[in-house]
Amino acid sequence: MEIKMPKLGESVHEGTIEQWLVSVGDTVEEYDPLCEVITDKVTAEVPSSYAGTVTEIVVEEGTTVEVGRVICHLDTAEETVKDSATDNDNNNDTTKETTTTVTSSEHESTANGNEAKNNGRYSPVVFKLASENQIDLSQVIGTGFEGRVTKKDIEKVIKEGTNKTPSTAVAPKDSPKVTHQAKYNEPSPGSSIPVNGVRKQIAQNMVNSVNEIPHAWMMVEADATNLVKTRNHHKQSFKESEGYNLTFFAFFVKAVAEALKAYPLLNSSWQDSEIIMHKDVNVSIAVADEDKLYVPVIKNADEKSIKGIAREINELAQKARNKKLRSEDMQGGTFTVNNTGTFGSVSSMGIINHPQAAILQIESVIKKPVVIDDMIAIRNMVNLCLSIDHRILDGLQAGRFMNFVKTRIEQYSVEHTSIY
Repeated sequence: MEIKMPKLGESVHEGTIEQWLVSVGDTVEEYDPLCEVITDKVTAEVPSSYAGTVTEIVVEEGTTVEVGRVICHLDTAEETVKDSATDNDNNNDTTKETTTTVTSSEHESTANGNEAKNNGRYSPVVFKLASENQIDLSQVIGTGFEGRVTKKDIEKVIKEGTNKTPSTAVAPKDSPKVTHQAKYNEPSPGSSIPVNGVRKQIAQNMVNSVNEIPHAWMMVEADATNLVKTRNHHKQSFKESEGYNLTFFAFFVKAVAEALKAYPLLNSSWQDSEIIMHKDVNVSIAVADEDKLYVPVIKNADEKSIKGIAREINELAQKARNKKLRSEDMQGGTFTVNNTGTFGSVSSMGIINHPQAAILQIESVIKKPVVIDDMIAIRNMVNLCLSIDHRILDGLQAGRFMNFVKTRIEQYSVEHTSIY
């Protein structure tokens, strides 16, 4: 069987093989991951569509290839049967070409403080079998590539009845899965760091954006005092009823979505010698995970309530941290909002997420003295920093957009703001 580079997104035409997870001669089950692929949109594993034996790896690690190019060959039982049947009929060989689909199926776990006996990365079929049979995956010895747990490893454990998780530790189906966060090792002084994988792709995207897009920058200050009061008023009851946090960021994204409807030129992109006006308001949000950066998208953000936006922010952030983001989660963004205030930043200039027209940095909400009606008052203030594509936007459009966002933020109140 020829395994080809799958299509990882509507606008993605190539991908880079970051790491092979199998070697020639390895036996793989259906859905077992074959390799890790990165693009400018997503990092994902390519699972096998069939069970079989790896006979040839065509593309080396670090190589960028087009969608549809053969990356490896599998010898499968299905292929053998078909070949045999064809030989009996007309002695002609047949080869079936298969295109795999991408899924993010990485699960990492440890349990009860015990050292894991595998590399902590499991295919969907392995994870499913372990869940159905209450198997503690961290205690299963992995015999696959680089210590990966195979389907045979799980079946052996099930047969022997060992390494089961105590029934009291089994979480209900609606409970969030607890995953182990991989440790990020800080580089030591004097060392060198090879630039590859996701970091290499991020670097290339940033260079392309700066080289192609003439950036301009603007900052305004908004009074977020009433926003803080509104969020704090709903915070506890919201968490109890919904099960996730009502963040300040959800209010900011809602204000931005409304501003993009009012000033649609900000919701556009430069293409050749034309400005493409996007119909949908799809807000990209930056999510950092140690040395990786993801930009998942809240689709049709202008049509969602603050509660709906808060839910999607929570879900996308959890997906990013648990390595579950799919290519469709990263596609279609028309404007980016970056929550730089999380890191204590008060002023920053973002690089535009190419080919979008702008990116807005939401800085820290800080209490400071402000003059109101010739009197000094302590208010919660926030800086909003906008980077724009100066081919598309000038100071006039950017200023009007920022004033709309500022006004909307200052209009939030306990009495007149609906969360739902």
